[in-house]
Amino acid sequence: MKTSDFDYHLPQELIAQTPVEPRDHSRLMVLSRAGGSIGHHRFYDLPGLLRRDDLLVFNDSRVMPARLLGRRTGSGARVEVLLLTRLSPGLWRALVKPGRRMRAGAGFEAGAVRGEVVEVEPEGTRLVRLSGEEELSKVGSVPLPPYIHEPLEDGERYQTVYARSEGSVAAPTAGLHFTPEMLGRMRRLGVELVFVTLHVGWDSFRPVTSDDPGSHRMHSEYWELSREAADAINRAKAGGRRVVSVGTTAVRLLESAARDGGLAEGSGWADLLILPGHRFQVVDALVTNFHLPKSTLLMLTCAMADRGLVLQAYREAIDRRYRFYSFGDAMFIE
Repeated sequence: MKTSDFDYHLPQELIAQTPVEPRDHSRLMVLSRAGGSIGHHRFYDLPGLLRRDDLLVFNDSRVMPARLLGRRTGSGARVEVLLLTRLSPGLWRALVKPGRRMRAGAGFEAGAVRGEVVEVEPEGTRLVRLSGEEELSKVGSVPLPPYIHEPLEDGERYQTVYARSEGSVAAPTAGLHFTPEMLGRMRRLGVELVFVTLHVGWDSFRPVTSDDPGSHRMHSEYWELSREAADAINRAKAGGRRVVSVGTTAVRLLESAARDGGLAEGSGWADLLILPGHRFQVVDALVTNFHLPKSTLLMLTCAMADRGLVLQAYREAIDRRYRFYSFGDAMFIE
């Protein structure tokens, strides 16, 4: 298995720059692992494609205002800071631009928030000490993925309608298609909805650069699983019901937390790299978007279904002018 096995060519004009309105009117490709068939729907058709006793798992993490535009202390030069992970009160892992002059000891100000670089890590990220971080909601802005170049009029459009726990630097984008009405319709049909939390890191956009994908080092992402969610998922598995993950982030949480005896209430840091050949312990089906070439997200998708079938589906999506990436269309692998 090579990283190049997960490459494909995507015309730039198919990278969605703005979201579809209403949310549930995006397109939905349905990929059947059993028969290898590919179907085409709208996302609002999903409730009718589910089984009455399915259990859907949603990631309720909320994107935080992690993008800070400020000035370097002393010189006044402009600096952009992207907060990635809160390691402890006041201490963050971050990306800084321009990074060449932001060595250990360099400071910056962004409104009422002040920061100092305390360490430059080998991969180029910085450990940054912040004061006034309680003002982040007033000073910072929600970051958009690097391939989206058009400003978003409403920042809430890059949040799921059920987002609750702030801590992500990127949205769990498979959930962006759901509306409150759609959630209610699924409940009325007998589908059980469960919410978990995994704070999405910048690794979602980082391509695998090594020839061997197994040597790729995943950054850790913090997760929380409540007793109610764990018990509900365990009951579904014990009853032979299908567990459908909404997004790859929920997959990483569930498969990281899984033990032979099932799931238990808890929290931790997930750095699980899911490649073809992975034996899924919890997840049976997946709702997801279309992912970047050579990305860990595409590799995870190919672990859920045959790689050849997934890449065939991607080629058909390109031929049919599906929209790709965060604001793009969706795929249901059953």
